[in-house]
Amino acid sequence: MSLKTMLLDWVKTIVIAIAIVLFLHYFVFHLSTVEGHSMEPTLQEKEWLYVNKFVYLFGSPDIGDVVVLKDPYVAEDGKRLLVKRVVGKEGDRIEIAGGQLYRNGELVDESYTDTMIEGESYGPVVIGKGLYFVLGDNRHERASLDSRSFGPVQSDWITGRADFIVWPLKEIKTL
Repeated sequence: MSLKTMLLDWVKTIVIAIAIVLFLHYFVFHLSTVEGHSMEPTLQEKEWLYVNKFVYLFGSPDIGDVVVLKDPYVAEDGKRLLVKRVVGKEGDRIEIAGGQLYRNGELVDESYTDTMIEGESYGPVVIGKGLYFVLGDNRHERASLDSRSFGPVQSDWITGRADFIVWPLKEIKTL
C-alpha cells in the first residue's frame, strides 16, 4: 500500500468519524454541565448530564421532564443553557399561591423539592399553544431563573431531556 493511499484512507476515516460525532451531537444527544444551584436538591453544580435530543424529534416534553433549554434572555445566540423541570404545558392553568404550585386548580405533589415556594404568588396563567412552564427544583426565593421571571418558554427553545447524571461516578442515576 502506498503512502498516498494510506493517507487517503486515514483522511476518509477521520472525516467519517467527525460526521458521525456531529450527527450524534446535533440530533441524538450531548453532555451538559449543571451550572448554579437552581435545580437543587435534584441536581448539584458541576454534575454532567446526558441530554437526549432524539426524544423530542418525535414527541414533546411532558410534565415532570427535566429539560435543557436555551436561556430565553439570550435565546437567539443559544450559547447559555438552563436546566429546568416542566411543570405546565399547553392549556394548563398554572398558579403559585401560599408557597404551593397548582396546575388546573389542583395542588401539585412536588416530591423532588425540599422547600415550599418562597416569594410572591404567581398567576393564574393559562399556558399558550406550543409553550411550557418550567421551574427550577430549588424553590428558595431568587434561587432559580425560570418561568416565574421570563414566562412560558417556546418548544423550540428546549434542546433536549436530561435523562441521566453521568458524572461524578458516585452520582450516576436516571432522572
